[in-house]
Amino acid sequence: MQLSRPAPIAAIVIAAAIFALTSAFGGNARAANSDTVVATVGSHRITQQEMDAKLLQSISPTQLYDLRKNALDTMINDYLLEQAATRAHLTPEQYIKSQVHSKKITEADARKFYNENKARFGTTTFDQIKQRLIPALQQREDSQQEDRVIANLRAGQNVKIALEAPRAAVVSTGHPSLGAKDAPITMVEFGDFQCPFCRASEKSVNEVRAKYGNKLRIVYMDFPLGIHEHAMDAANAARCAGEQDKFWQYHDAMFADQSKLAPADLKASAAKLGLDKKKFDACLDKAKYQPQIQQDMAEATKLGVSGTPTFFINGRELSGAQPARKFEDIIDDEMARADHPAAQRQASAKQ
Repeated sequence: MQLSRPAPIAAIVIAAAIFALTSAFGGNARAANSDTVVATVGSHRITQQEMDAKLLQSISPTQLYDLRKNALDTMINDYLLEQAATRAHLTPEQYIKSQVHSKKITEADARKFYNENKARFGTTTFDQIKQRLIPALQQREDSQQEDRVIANLRAGQNVKIALEAPRAAVVSTGHPSLGAKDAPITMVEFGDFQCPFCRASEKSVNEVRAKYGNKLRIVYMDFPLGIHEHAMDAANAARCAGEQDKFWQYHDAMFADQSKLAPADLKASAAKLGLDKKKFDACLDKAKYQPQIQQDMAEATKLGVSGTPTFFINGRELSGAQPARKFEDIIDDEMARADHPAAQRQASAKQ
């Protein structure tokens, strides 16, 4: 069954992947022995090599890349930190401590954070949460300062990443888009207008759109999930609005209030946007665009998409409702890869 999802990789899959990679590439002497028997069933033996191969089958190319990239970044950072610490005649821990000048988080800082994010705390009062919130915010502040130290070390070195991210060629010709057609970055979203995680991701999408402007082209494709009663109606309605050049206005209206996606509500929303009522209603009533929506769904399935939202940034997959920095990490990396052929950079949207 296809499900909406809040995050791209379940924790258990990550743990399994790390274990498999450690085993496959030699995390310790025992792991290096692929003939080690890890289980017997009667006279049948299961070796570590067989187990690792099975685990690796459950990891997508994107997940495997993420694991490798995280490991590579850690190795680069550790090396740079060790070199800087040696030059300063300090241990890496001492060097970090000497460079980090974190602001001390006060109760006033915590209260300000609480007031700005009340929706995230539900019915929990500030007094109930402050004893946990203050150290959590301090840890975040310290971590951000440490990240700045590492970023400065990397900026001063000629660090080149040769590891290539897996890419998919998404056929998105003719779909609604925002941004310049010749933008160096194309981000295709497979979305569902009734999916709460798609709505949550809108904040991040809008943030990166504001940050990158015409360097970023955003393309929307449909992947209405069967678990959402009105997702197909909403997808049809957006395309009907697109006939009158108001796809994005209608797109925004539906995500602004996902409780109004029944056919009558969809027609009311069209009227509020000033659409030709007769034309819109006829288009929606006959589900005019269902065949095209089903083509989008087939394209998504071919690409291995199983939930919404799923994004392809220059063909690089990013799944779930992610913070803006996750999008920025990929976009910035793509912008830095100036030596990529244009066809590869534009792999996410065939024109």
